[in-house]
Amino acid sequence: MISEPVLGIIMLFVMILAIFIGFPIAFTLMALGVLFGLPSMGWTVFDLMVQRTYATMSNDVLQAVPLFMLMGYVMERAGIMDRMFHSYRLLFGPLPGAIALTTMVVGTVFGIASGIVGAGVTMMGVLALPPMLRAKYSVELAAGTITATGTLGILIPPSVMLIVYAATAGVSIVKVYAGAFGPGFLMSALFLLYIFVACLIKPSLGPPLPKEERTLPWRTILWEVMVSSVPIGILTVAVLWIIIAGLTTATEAAALGALMAFVIAAGYGKLNWQMISESVRLTGRTTAMVCWLFVGASLFAAVFARLGAQAQLEQWVLGMGLGSTGFLWMAMLIIFLLGWPLEWTEIIVIFIPIFLPLLKTFEINPILFGVMVAVNLQTSFLSPPVAMAAFYLKGIAPPHVTLNQIYRGMYPFLAIQIVTLLLTWLWPDLTLWLPRYLYGE
Repeated sequence: MISEPVLGIIMLFVMILAIFIGFPIAFTLMALGVLFGLPSMGWTVFDLMVQRTYATMSNDVLQAVPLFMLMGYVMERAGIMDRMFHSYRLLFGPLPGAIALTTMVVGTVFGIASGIVGAGVTMMGVLALPPMLRAKYSVELAAGTITATGTLGILIPPSVMLIVYAATAGVSIVKVYAGAFGPGFLMSALFLLYIFVACLIKPSLGPPLPKEERTLPWRTILWEVMVSSVPIGILTVAVLWIIIAGLTTATEAAALGALMAFVIAAGYGKLNWQMISESVRLTGRTTAMVCWLFVGASLFAAVFARLGAQAQLEQWVLGMGLGSTGFLWMAMLIIFLLGWPLEWTEIIVIFIPIFLPLLKTFEINPILFGVMVAVNLQTSFLSPPVAMAAFYLKGIAPPHVTLNQIYRGMYPFLAIQIVTLLLTWLWPDLTLWLPRYLYGE
């Protein structure tokens, strides 16, 4: 007869197989939880499913997810970033790689304001790819810049991924946000430095803006930069500051951010029924996916632990004789590989809970671990064979822009992401200094 821990391990492998076959993940997790829970728990497994569903619905942290998504979708659908892009393109016009630098700056701002990866790549692709191709930019540099800047939304607050991680790990989202600022802005700065140096050394990669497009006086350009930046700056600073300062919860700040996004859209004359309906529809669809996935993963994890499989895995890892560093990088490698076939939502709510109980054993700070996971998942968006960011861009790129060109353009930015991951590990205070300064140990 099969023991319960072995039954739990079988359940894990069946789940992985079902995901690769293509079954709906959330409902597969619920079905496996019920199926494998019935032999040991009986009909009480259905009570557990109801309890887990209610716990997900009443989770204060997760309530911020739809509101931040709504804020991001409103900004994307209203075209709020268009004016900022064109004004910064004029500001950076004399510099090598002017349009690429503009793309990175505006993409970083959008990542801060939205926290949505797919929307970031798509929006910046629509905005930045045509002018870069017209200006004879290297296709590889253009593609790499757009895909890299689009992934920043997964790391820089108010990242939706970090909200889901905080809810999964049971840690303060405020502290996780504070910890993500250092690595997030360091990565953005390294991206900008690479673009500038590469275009300075080899101007054909990204020439400055032609003089005939830089005829406006500096006073007009600076005015356009200010007008386009101030509303977005007020929104992002207000939302993040009230979270970090502890004046509101993340959910209340997200509600304020969504309201301000509507106000800004109205101020730019972009508020209309079509934009509102599309934003609400996309928010509802994405939120439903995340919440059902969270319910399914929660039930699956509870049954998995009830069968003793979680303890069995912990014993197996401890038996490997790994130190803290060995365990951390084993986890990072597994997460990196999982990032090829899976979305970050599946990784965070299904697989991260397997590692979380071992963090205390190996004395790894859960905030540092969460930020490293976010940086790691960024690399999976840019690393073949899957590299979802490449497919997001290919979907809106002209036919002559090939996937191979997009892949080649992503490699330097992928290397920068890996460097950032190493720096985050080698220099923990990059992540932990701000949470300690603001909130103590």
